[in-house]
Amino acid sequence: MKTVSTQPSAHTITRNAGTNFYYSFLLLSHERRQAIETIYAYCRLIDDIVDDKSVDNPRGELAKWRDEIARCYESSPKTKIGQSLRRTVETFSIPRQYLEALITGMELDLQKTRYETFDELEKYCYLVASIVGLICIEIFGYKHASAKEYAINLGKALQLVNIIRDVKEDASYNRIYLPAEDLRRFRYSENELFESVYNTCFIELMSFQAERALGYFKAARQALHAEDRPNMLAAEAMAEIYLSILQNIKRAQYNVFSNSFKPGKLKKASLALKVWVRSLLRG
Repeated sequence: MKTVSTQPSAHTITRNAGTNFYYSFLLLSHERRQAIETIYAYCRLIDDIVDDKSVDNPRGELAKWRDEIARCYESSPKTKIGQSLRRTVETFSIPRQYLEALITGMELDLQKTRYETFDELEKYCYLVASIVGLICIEIFGYKHASAKEYAINLGKALQLVNIIRDVKEDASYNRIYLPAEDLRRFRYSENELFESVYNTCFIELMSFQAERALGYFKAARQALHAEDRPNMLAAEAMAEIYLSILQNIKRAQYNVFSNSFKPGKLKKASLALKVWVRSLLRG
């Protein structure tokens, strides 16, 4: 774990990451944007522990972050991000178990490289994505309990799009998030995936995954109460950006082996602006 003196600020981590989230953050007030950037920085740091092959002891580093989260709630955190987290969790009353659940999700990536069923994968998506949504709505603010269902479903939708888009990259880490039961159903093998075989079976497999993701986007929209919609502009911007990614993948006939589907800065900014304008028109 980096020390306070060497660890970059939450804003620096978010800005330098070039993340899809950054443009949705611009729709927030200054205080809420700072809080969300802190949460993003925390997520990014623990995710990098798992994905960075130069980290010698990722389990040990994640354990240090568990200790740091405890200090956020019990004493004085040691790191710059930890100090920002403490201010954030105090200001927005974020439950400790949410931050700890994210570490549990990251630990799964150290334990599992395959998912036999979608039920198993769905639990993973909840830990690494829905939990982020639940944290975010505490910062955005909401009046209706249905906002939690919105956050849970949207988180799963976004994570499923990530899985579809990043099939090739994940395979380079010997990770296959596509459920094994789905590979068998569509007669597509692990070896074919590792060899980036693009065929009819793969297209049908990925089309099935895309429809599953769209189902979660729909469930999220249906769960969001009209009174809470104005507070969810940043989340809605994220939904637009990820739906755009999914649409581009579909237009390319799911050839994620040969194409990059990460939208440019202008595209992401325009989609965020679209959400903001649409909210104004709703009045």
